[in-house]
Amino acid sequence: MNKIKTYFLAFSLLMFLSNQVTEAQSNSPLTEKQKAIVLISSFTAKGNLPKLKQALHTGLDAGLTINECKEVLVHLYAYCGFPRSIQGLNTLMTVLDERKVKGIKDTIGTEATAVNDTNKYETGWKNLAKLGGRPTDGPIKKPTSGYGAFSPEIDRFLKEHLFADLFSRDILTFAERELVTVSVLIALGNGVEPMLTSHLRLTMIQGITKNQIEELFALVEKSVSRSDADAARKAFAEMLSQN
Repeated sequence: MNKIKTYFLAFSLLMFLSNQVTEAQSNSPLTEKQKAIVLISSFTAKGNLPKLKQALHTGLDAGLTINECKEVLVHLYAYCGFPRSIQGLNTLMTVLDERKVKGIKDTIGTEATAVNDTNKYETGWKNLAKLGGRPTDGPIKKPTSGYGAFSPEIDRFLKEHLFADLFSRDILTFAERELVTVSVLIALGNGVEPMLTSHLRLTMIQGITKNQIEELFALVEKSVSRSDADAARKAFAEMLSQN
């Protein structure tokens, strides 16, 4: 009887501690680096280069490496185009020059692992499956409906380039890449709500909590655009109602 009681008490304590850890994680705020990623992505997508300069300074001060900043700016071109991405990179170069003059020595950071792959479509398919929390050992299926079937070229580019070439680069985590993507889509505004909803879901699958996403919206409202933040809140509420 004492053994059963001891086991029950131990199990209860374990469950209590587990719930405490889960609650702490769900209430954990965005880190300063994550906030910087959101603002760097938002201002680049908006083309607001003066604000981007401030966000880059803040991000570097918060501990983002040079390569992490570069990777954010490279990743977002897939969602808002080369012109915005290149202007973002040019702005980063200016910021780094300014910081050197002030004697600030920023950390370069690790380089991305080379992507040597003979079947990038399969790699991209598996990365997308990982992103969505799905098994990666099933058969590789190509779209039979929707835009992917209508334009097999865009499906191939998405799998081989975006989800293979970019997502395989290990400078940023999948969660950080989704923060970039969501921030860009919010900044783009009207017309991309289905993509925003999809990526908000993927962001949560990657471990970004509901509270952290709501904090992201508040950050966008305060620093970028209230109307963009409100539109994102609406899309998020609709997504949560569908779950």
